[in-house]
Amino acid sequence: MPIPRNFTAPKSAKERAFIQIQEWIIDGTLKPEEKLNDVELAEALGVSRTPIREALQLLAVHGFVVMHPGVATQVTAVNKEDISKILPPLAVLQALAAELATSVINQQDIDSLRRINTEFSQAIKKGNYYSALKLDEQFHREIVEVTQNAYISNTISMLQAHVRRLFFHNSIILKHDSVDEHETILQAFEGQDSATANKIARNNWLRPIAEYYSK
Repeated sequence: MPIPRNFTAPKSAKERAFIQIQEWIIDGTLKPEEKLNDVELAEALGVSRTPIREALQLLAVHGFVVMHPGVATQVTAVNKEDISKILPPLAVLQALAAELATSVINQQDIDSLRRINTEFSQAIKKGNYYSALKLDEQFHREIVEVTQNAYISNTISMLQAHVRRLFFHNSIILKHDSVDEHETILQAFEGQDSATANKIARNNWLRPIAEYYSK
Protein backbone atom coordinates (compact mmCIF):
# COMPACT_ATOMS: atom_id res chain seq x y z
CA MET A 1 0.00 0.00 0.00
CA PRO A 2 1.23 3.58 -0.51
CA ILE A 3 2.85 5.16 2.54
CA PRO A 4 1.98 8.83 3.18
CA ARG A 5 4.92 11.19 2.92
CA ASN A 6 6.03 13.36 5.86
CA PHE A 7 4.15 11.10 8.23
CA THR A 8 5.15 11.21 11.87
CA ALA A 9 3.62 8.62 14.15
CA PRO A 10 2.13 10.14 17.31
CA LYS A 11 3.88 9.27 20.54
CA SER A 12 2.22 6.49 22.50
CA ALA A 13 0.78 7.09 25.97
CA LYS A 14 3.78 5.25 27.41
CA GLU A 15 6.24 7.49 25.54
CA ARG A 16 4.44 10.65 26.59
CA ALA A 17 4.37 9.49 30.20
CA PHE A 18 8.05 8.52 30.10
CA ILE A 19 9.10 11.90 28.68
CA GLN A 20 7.05 13.94 31.16
CA ILE A 21 7.91 11.94 34.28
CA GLN A 22 11.58 11.95 33.32
CA GLU A 23 11.45 15.73 32.90
CA TRP A 24 9.81 16.12 36.32
CA ILE A 25 12.59 14.02 37.85
CA ILE A 26 15.30 15.95 36.02
CA ASP A 27 14.07 19.42 37.05
CA GLY A 28 13.26 18.37 40.62
CA THR A 29 9.47 18.59 40.39
CA LEU A 30 9.61 15.00 41.60
CA LYS A 31 12.16 15.03 44.41
CA PRO A 32 15.00 12.54 44.89
CA GLU A 33 13.74 9.50 46.84
CA GLU A 34 10.13 10.65 46.53
CA LYS A 35 7.63 7.77 46.39
CA LEU A 36 5.57 7.72 43.20
CA ASN A 37 1.89 6.90 43.02
CA ASP A 38 0.86 5.52 39.65
CA VAL A 39 -2.78 6.51 40.19
CA GLU A 40 -1.83 10.15 40.83
CA LEU A 41 0.53 10.18 37.86
CA ALA A 42 -2.15 8.67 35.62
CA GLU A 43 -4.63 11.34 36.68
CA ALA A 44 -2.10 14.13 36.19
CA LEU A 45 -1.17 12.94 32.69
CA GLY A 46 -4.66 11.93 31.62
CA VAL A 47 -3.79 8.32 30.84
CA SER A 48 -4.52 4.93 32.34
CA ARG A 49 -2.29 3.23 34.89
CA THR A 50 -0.90 0.76 32.34
CA PRO A 51 1.23 3.25 30.35
CA ILE A 52 2.35 4.82 33.64
CA ARG A 53 3.60 1.45 34.90
CA GLU A 54 5.30 0.81 31.55
CA ALA A 55 6.92 4.25 31.67
CA LEU A 56 8.15 3.66 35.23
CA GLN A 57 9.68 0.35 34.19
CA LEU A 58 11.56 2.13 31.41
CA LEU A 59 12.63 4.89 33.79
CA ALA A 60 13.99 2.19 36.10
CA VAL A 61 16.08 0.82 33.24
CA HIS A 62 17.41 4.34 32.63
CA GLY A 63 18.28 4.81 36.30
CA PHE A 64 15.71 7.47 37.22
CA VAL A 65 13.52 5.38 39.52
CA VAL A 66 13.95 2.25 41.58
CA MET A 67 11.07 -0.19 41.81
CA HIS A 68 10.37 -2.30 44.89
CA PRO A 69 7.61 -4.69 43.73
CA GLY A 70 4.69 -4.73 46.12
CA VAL A 71 6.21 -1.93 48.19
CA ALA A 72 6.91 1.30 46.33
CA THR A 73 8.49 3.00 43.35
CA GLN A 74 10.86 5.81 44.24
CA VAL A 75 12.79 8.47 42.41
CA THR A 76 16.48 7.62 42.62
CA ALA A 77 18.70 9.69 44.89
CA VAL A 78 21.07 12.24 43.39
CA ASN A 79 24.75 11.74 44.00
CA LYS A 80 26.50 14.85 42.69
CA GLU A 81 29.76 12.95 42.43
CA ASP A 82 28.19 10.72 39.79
CA ILE A 83 29.52 13.39 37.45
CA SER A 84 32.73 11.33 37.44
CA LYS A 85 30.76 8.26 36.31
CA ILE A 86 28.49 9.86 33.73
CA LEU A 87 30.81 12.22 31.89
CA PRO A 88 33.70 9.84 30.99
CA PRO A 89 31.58 7.46 28.86
CA LEU A 90 29.72 10.45 27.42
CA ALA A 91 33.06 12.07 26.56
CA VAL A 92 34.20 8.93 24.72
CA LEU A 93 31.02 8.75 22.67
CA GLN A 94 30.96 12.48 21.89
CA ALA A 95 34.61 12.31 20.86
CA LEU A 96 33.88 9.35 18.59
CA ALA A 97 30.93 11.20 17.06
CA ALA A 98 33.13 14.23 16.36
CA GLU A 99 35.79 12.02 14.80
CA LEU A 100 33.28 10.23 12.57
CA ALA A 101 31.56 13.47 11.61
CA THR A 102 34.80 15.07 10.39
CA SER A 103 34.85 13.20 7.09
CA VAL A 104 31.19 13.75 6.22
CA ILE A 105 30.15 17.11 7.68
CA ASN A 106 29.52 19.92 5.19
CA GLN A 107 29.98 23.66 5.45
CA GLN A 108 26.26 24.24 5.90
CA ASP A 109 26.31 22.02 8.99
CA ILE A 110 29.41 23.82 10.28
CA ASP A 111 27.79 27.23 9.77
CA SER A 112 24.70 26.04 11.68
CA LEU A 113 26.90 24.81 14.53
CA ARG A 114 28.74 28.12 14.61
CA ARG A 115 25.46 30.01 14.95
CA ILE A 116 24.44 27.75 17.84
CA ASN A 117 27.81 28.34 19.50
CA THR A 118 27.32 32.11 19.18
CA GLU A 119 23.93 31.83 20.90
CA PHE A 120 25.52 29.58 23.51
CA SER A 121 28.18 32.22 24.21
CA GLN A 122 25.55 34.94 24.55
CA ALA A 123 23.48 32.85 26.96
CA ILE A 124 26.49 32.28 29.21
CA LYS A 125 27.38 35.99 29.17
CA LYS A 126 23.81 36.82 30.23
CA GLY A 127 23.89 34.21 32.99
CA ASN A 128 21.04 32.30 31.35
CA TYR A 129 22.56 28.94 32.14
CA TYR A 130 19.56 26.74 31.40
CA SER A 131 19.32 28.18 27.89
CA ALA A 132 23.07 27.67 27.60
CA LEU A 133 22.66 24.04 28.62
CA LYS A 134 20.02 23.45 25.95
CA LEU A 135 22.17 25.14 23.31
CA ASP A 136 25.18 23.07 24.34
CA GLU A 137 23.04 19.94 23.95
CA GLN A 138 21.87 21.12 20.54
CA PHE A 139 25.45 21.77 19.41
CA HIS A 140 26.62 18.28 20.29
CA ARG A 141 23.38 16.62 19.15
CA GLU A 142 23.77 18.07 15.65
CA ILE A 143 27.29 16.64 15.45
CA VAL A 144 25.97 13.23 16.49
CA GLU A 145 23.17 13.44 13.92
CA VAL A 146 25.75 13.95 11.18
CA THR A 147 27.15 10.48 11.93
CA GLN A 148 23.74 8.87 11.30
CA ASN A 149 24.58 6.28 13.95
CA ALA A 150 21.55 5.47 16.09
CA TYR A 151 23.59 3.32 18.48
CA ILE A 152 25.73 6.31 19.42
CA SER A 153 22.84 8.79 19.52
CA ASN A 154 20.56 6.61 21.66
CA THR A 155 23.22 5.99 24.29
CA ILE A 156 24.22 9.65 24.35
CA SER A 157 20.58 10.67 24.78
CA MET A 158 20.24 8.52 27.90
CA LEU A 159 23.45 9.84 29.45
CA GLN A 160 22.57 13.43 28.50
CA ALA A 161 19.35 13.18 30.51
CA HIS A 162 21.41 12.42 33.62
CA VAL A 163 23.68 15.38 32.82
CA ARG A 164 20.61 17.65 32.80
CA ARG A 165 19.60 16.28 36.19
CA LEU A 166 23.05 16.99 37.62
CA PHE A 167 22.80 20.53 36.20
CA PHE A 168 19.63 21.13 38.21
CA HIS A 169 21.45 19.85 41.30
CA ASN A 170 24.44 22.16 40.70
CA SER A 171 27.04 19.55 39.72
CA ILE A 172 27.40 20.84 36.16
CA ILE A 173 28.78 24.34 35.72
CA LEU A 174 28.80 25.89 32.26
CA LYS A 175 31.77 28.14 31.50
CA HIS A 176 32.91 30.22 28.55
CA ASP A 177 35.79 27.79 27.97
CA SER A 178 33.29 25.59 26.13
CA VAL A 179 32.72 28.31 23.54
CA ASP A 180 36.39 28.23 22.54
CA GLU A 181 36.44 24.44 22.57
CA HIS A 182 33.40 24.32 20.30
CA GLU A 183 35.09 26.70 17.86
CA THR A 184 38.23 24.54 17.86
CA ILE A 185 36.09 21.52 16.99
CA LEU A 186 34.54 23.47 14.11
CA GLN A 187 37.96 24.49 12.84
CA ALA A 188 39.01 20.82 13.01
CA PHE A 189 36.00 19.93 10.89
CA GLU A 190 36.95 22.57 8.35
CA GLY A 191 40.51 21.25 8.27
CA GLN A 192 39.38 17.61 8.08
CA ASP A 193 41.38 16.98 11.26
CA SER A 194 39.55 14.08 12.91
CA ALA A 195 42.20 13.57 15.61
CA THR A 196 41.84 17.14 16.89
CA ALA A 197 38.04 16.97 16.70
CA ASN A 198 38.15 13.81 18.82
CA LYS A 199 40.62 15.23 21.36
CA ILE A 200 38.86 18.56 21.90
CA ALA A 201 35.39 17.03 22.08
CA ARG A 202 36.64 14.58 24.70
CA ASN A 203 38.29 17.33 26.75
CA ASN A 204 35.16 19.45 26.47
CA TRP A 205 33.18 16.78 28.33
CA LEU A 206 35.87 15.79 30.84
CA ARG A 207 36.82 19.32 31.97
CA PRO A 208 33.68 19.81 34.14
CA ILE A 209 34.79 16.90 36.34
CA ALA A 210 37.98 18.70 37.36
CA GLU A 211 36.04 21.94 37.80
CA TYR A 212 33.53 20.25 40.08
CA TYR A 213 36.19 18.85 42.38
CA SER A 214 38.10 22.13 42.45
CA LYS A 215 35.14 24.10 43.84
